[in-house]
Amino acid sequence: MAVANLHETLLTYTLRKNQIAVEISNLQSQKSLAVYKQGDARAIKAQDEEEVRRYFRSLYDENEEYNGKYKDYTQIPDFEAEMDKIAAKYNDELEELTAWETALDSQITTNSAELEEINAYMESMKSMLSSNIQEDFNYGLNS
Repeated sequence: MAVANLHETLLTYTLRKNQIAVEISNLQSQKSLAVYKQGDARAIKAQDEEEVRRYFRSLYDENEEYNGKYKDYTQIPDFEAEMDKIAAKYNDELEELTAWETALDSQITTNSAELEEINAYMESMKSMLSSNIQEDFNYGLNS
């Protein structure tokens, strides 16, 4: 009877171990998506910044008044304001994606720790089960 209970307990832990492995796999997929979205947002931000730079560079090159007044296009007063608008537009999104990735990392770490605990406990139970069977077998021979 005790052996059957130990076996049932091992099966329960095996089920939980497999569930955790699936959860970790799903979390890693979500993390990959978060990283991809961060890269995509950064690329779009860089593209928008390049468009602003191109616009102000052409404005600087075409306007003689700006050539004499400013050293380069980045000193045109509206340039910094436009760059700040772009930064503000994407910073919130990037912060949310970074927070999401951090939360996923944390959950992966938690699940991995639980998986390690289950593996250690299962090994302990298997060892105990093996030892008990060996002792029972030896007890029957020594009687």
